[in-house]
Parts: sequence; structure tokens; C-alpha cells
Amino acid sequence: MKFAHYSISMMKHYLTIALLFISLGVHAELNKWVDAKGKVHYSDEPPPANAKVEPLDIPKDDAVSASAASAVKSIAEIEEQFRKERKAKEAAAQKAAQQQEEARAKQRNCDTARNNLKVLEDSPRITVYDANGERGYMDDATRKQDSEQARKDVSLYCR
Repeated sequence: MKFAHYSISMMKHYLTIALLFISLGVHAELNKWVDAKGKVHYSDEPPPANAKVEPLDIPKDDAVSASAASAVKSIAEIEEQFRKERKAKEAAAQKAAQQQEEARAKQRNCDTARNNLKVLEDSPRITVYDANGERGYMDDATRKQDSEQARKDVSLYCR
């Protein structure tokens, strides 16, 4: 069940209005009476003197207060449930975003590893620079070692 943030607020307003109407009816005494023709009437006004009156059992203020308290409690419970659901959704969204970022990083690493392997396997001569910035060429042993590492990286990142 989804609740928008404003729905809880609106529910509180509806509850307040409902309790107001309930409390207005509580103060009046409701009577059931039968007139001379046998017709049953319900009224909060006093019946005629010759009518047979049956007072109706209507809950007093204490019962209404208990009912209102349980209604308020249930709204508080609904609001708490809403907060828990929202927190769970936020955590799930955060986890999904983190997994997407990890997947993108893995794809970038895979692409880089494949590129490195392709360069090492397809290029006849690979230019390298030493610590002094002087240009040289990669020897066969280094090339073989770098190719093996690139294959390991491809198998690690490209699954």
C-alpha cells in the first residue's frame, strides 16, 4: 500500500473532522419513539407526551475518546509503517545505484584490459619511455610478461 507524504497529513485532517462530527452527536440524547399510528421515529428532540419512548444506548465521551485514541494510534502506526517503507526503498535505491556504479567500473576495467592486450598482441613494436624520459622499445620478455598480465586482467574483469 503506497502513501504519499501528503496523504498522512490529509488523513489527520479527515480524522479530526470525523471526530468533530462524532463529538457533536454525543452531546445530544437520541430517542426512539412510536407515535399513535405505530410509526417509529428517531429524534434528538423530546417526543410527545403520549409517545412510547425508548432511549437509545449511545456511547458517552469516554467511549468516543477511546475510539478517537485508537484511531489516532492507528494513524501513527500507519505513518510509522510509511516511514519504514520509505527508508527501505531509499536503501534499496542506494544499493542499486552502488551496484550500477560497480558494474560500470568493471566494464571500464574490462575495456582497458582488452585494449592493452590488443596493443600488446597486434603492434609490431611498442614504444616505452624510461625514468629519464628517453624513448626505447619494449623487449620480448617484457612484452610476454605484460601480455600474460593483460590476459589475466581480461579474464578477471570481462566475465
